[in-house]
Amino acid sequence: MNPCAGIKKANKYLTDILVLFSKNGYNNTVYLTEGVGDAKKFAKQNAKNYDLIVAIGGDGTFNEVASGVLKSGADVEIGYIPAGSTNDFAASLKLSKNILKAAEDIMNGTAHPIDIGSFNGRIFSYVASFGVFTEASYKTPQKAKNALGQLAYAFEGIKDIANLKSKHLRFVADGVTIEDDFIFGAICNSTSVGGVINLDPKRVDLSDGLFELLLIRLPKDLFELNEIVVALSTKRYKTKMITFVSAKSITIETTEKINWTLDGEYAYGEEIIKVENLNKAIRIITNNGRAKNMDLR
Repeated sequence: MNPCAGIKKANKYLTDILVLFSKNGYNNTVYLTEGVGDAKKFAKQNAKNYDLIVAIGGDGTFNEVASGVLKSGADVEIGYIPAGSTNDFAASLKLSKNILKAAEDIMNGTAHPIDIGSFNGRIFSYVASFGVFTEASYKTPQKAKNALGQLAYAFEGIKDIANLKSKHLRFVADGVTIEDDFIFGAICNSTSVGGVINLDPKRVDLSDGLFELLLIRLPKDLFELNEIVVALSTKRYKTKMITFVSAKSITIETTEKINWTLDGEYAYGEEIIKVENLNKAIRIITNNGRAKNMDLR
């Protein structure tokens, strides 16, 4: 559990969660993280000793737990109680936003295998992204997003086209080359990116062995900018301004080092980055009723 996640709303429910788990036959160990990497280290060292590991916090906490479990080699089920400021992956999994309901769903749910990613060897749970939306997505207060509308807020910050900064990159996605100047890019296994961009859920399958690659080109005028807004809002990506494809393996090449975020945490870029989909690498528990509307196979 990350005791500093979000607005610390999960802290007051910890005893109730433990009572619930105990009533369902579990002997509980509680580990409170103190800094970056703590959850990953604990999970890696101890996963083999447990039947179930539950992450309480944001997507960053879940990322560390998933990474630790994977590196431990243990085939242990993972539960996730979303309690952070950014819970994109939890939204894709249709996990309850109610702390105690999320805990109950873990007790009553079923474990499903899902894909996760490798970014030059570093594990990410649902998204690797760069560009204009990246910082705005994770730094913008939720109240501001809610007040203005998430997508509207994002474009409010880039409406001055002259100040837009693009990056020239070459992507090779399962053998297909895509090269251009991009203002944003995301390699994801999620229907939500940074709480700002929502992908078509019919196009996203969390366990099909494929990532969705979304690339947005540099608009030359307001008409092209509007074309991007309309495409993202309607989830219809057939425009020259956007590339949206699925791929198992993606190689990125660039002449400059571009900073990325992995599940909301910064990652230093390299001139060559290899991203691989690790098909059904972990097992996460979701509520049976909610899972019926998901592509979890």
